[in-house]
Amino acid sequence: MADRFYTGLDWSDVRVFAALARHGSLSATARALAVNHATVARRFANLEQTLGAKLLERRPTGYKLTAAGRQALEAATAMEQSAAALKMLQAAPALAGLVRMTATPSVASYVIARLKPLQEMHPALDFEVTTERSRVSLPRHQSDIALRLGRPERGGILGRRVAKVGYGYYGTAEWRDRLNDGATPTLIGFDEAGAQFPEARWLAERFRGVRIGFRSNYQTGQIAAACAGLGIAVLPHFLAATEPTLVRLALPQKPPDRELWLLTRNDARNASPVRTVSDYLVDLMRRERALFEGR
Repeated sequence: MADRFYTGLDWSDVRVFAALARHGSLSATARALAVNHATVARRFANLEQTLGAKLLERRPTGYKLTAAGRQALEAATAMEQSAAALKMLQAAPALAGLVRMTATPSVASYVIARLKPLQEMHPALDFEVTTERSRVSLPRHQSDIALRLGRPERGGILGRRVAKVGYGYYGTAEWRDRLNDGATPTLIGFDEAGAQFPEARWLAERFRGVRIGFRSNYQTGQIAAACAGLGIAVLPHFLAATEPTLVRLALPQKPPDRELWLLTRNDARNASPVRTVSDYLVDLMRRERALFEGR
């Protein structure tokens, strides 16, 4: 079979497993891959048989990864990235130039940590990432790509929704034990400069009277405070996942999700460097959907 590796793995089986792990159901996976339910079930069963391991457990809420499944999904994701890199190289002319991006500090850190494969594919492509809270203007050509939380509100901008960003309560294991013993939480929040952010407004409305023991206008500062044990922070799951010190805590009132959008100017969307970087980021974030949603 053309898609079968020398290891005995069939790439189609791996691709179906990765999609099933992310979508959680046969029907959603079948729709995403434009195949039928039987094909999804057959290919997933083939992979489990080939590996000799149970990768997913079927529960009332959908398929959930086992410990072996988590390892397999990590490997499958790396295989997808390699396949995407090879596809981008097909008859692709050498790209060169500077692509300027802007994002919040937390999203910028996520992107920067994942740019190396793109740099290896296009060695002459340069990157600039601005992490200002104040919005750098796309229409005024201050940036080529913007990653922003929230749907674009103005014309002349091409927007693609790339992720649903989930939030949770995070703190140290010590805070988890204190909460289990009935302690009142001390929260980590935003300072006056960050009071206009949706997360800050939600926190102020839902936790009136609860002590805010530490404030910062940046989530990078908040996560540092949470790691230091200064309190409990409401953080995006993808950011909290970078800190092994933090554990997810159970508090009432689930924080609301937000949408992450990738924006480009209409007049720049067909420029090869901008389009290449945009497509890379869109594909990357959609593959890492589980990371953003906290699953």
